[in-house]
Amino acid sequence: MAPYRQIIQQVRQAILTGRLRPGDQLPAVREVVTTIAINPNTVFKAYRELEHEGLVELRQGQGTFVRQGPQAMAPAELAVLRRSLLRWMKVAQRAGLQQETILALCAATLQEAERLLSEEAG
Repeated sequence: MAPYRQIIQQVRQAILTGRLRPGDQLPAVREVVTTIAINPNTVFKAYRELEHEGLVELRQGQGTFVRQGPQAMAPAELAVLRRSLLRWMKVAQRAGLQQETILALCAATLQEAERLLSEEAG
């Protein structure tokens, strides 16, 4: 995966899991460059893409800030769900499922849940 895509994925995940909240500032480009030895243009590209998606706002001379949090669940409730998911993943790993299989099963289950929710709404 391209480095700028990795940055985008990490920021998205941090927003979705509540580690980053609206108003939080992302690390400065210079800080990211120093920390992971990456080209500044790569970081700029990732931040611009996140801005294009509406997740962050670039403020001239101030930095990059989280605009919105797509999840509305309280952090404590999210933590309960995460622990439950971790327990399930441990069971799946003990049953011999590999990471790719677990991810595929999660994706298929998520699609099914979305379909069922849309049927209930319609």
